Amino acid sequence: MATIRSAGLLMFRRRASAVEVLLAHPGGPFWVRRDEASWTLPKGEIGPDEDPLAAARREFLEETGFASTPPFLPLGELRQKSGKRITAWAFEGDADPALLVSNLFEMEWPPRSGRMQSFPEVDRVRWFDPDEARHKLIAGQAPFVDTLLRTLGVERGAGELPAAPA
Repeated sequence: MATIRSAGLLMFRRRASAVEVLLAHPGGPFWVRRDEASWTLPKGEIGPDEDPLAAARREFLEETGFASTPPFLPLGELRQKSGKRITAWAFEGDADPALLVSNLFEMEWPPRSGRMQSFPEVDRVRWFDPDEARHKLIAGQAPFVDTLLRTLGVERGAGELPAAPA
């Protein structure tokens, strides 16, 4: 079986002396009551012969309705327990979670009912400080937050930005 490869984007913003990241909560009935270790970067499968960054930008727009703008900071690739490989980038932006517009998917629900229902791929997005983001993210994705902080030269704790030079 071929390894599933996905690509995603992690939007971040600077607030006062701290960094926050925007995470997405998966939509659909399986995720409705889950919170801890269930949030994700907006991401999706890389199409055949598709550039991974192009796939990440496409998926971010489809799942959130928000545009992504360069520069894109590479966060590397991680392997989840399922074997799926995720390549991610970060970019600076600011989005109002109330303006989320996610594409829909269909599935039979309830199971074996014969009824097809539509659900949003992402049912909500929210800004988190890095410590909270690590707890909310699916475990295999939490290292992306640490890579972002290292890239920005930020302390690991609460995502505090380095002091401005005097």
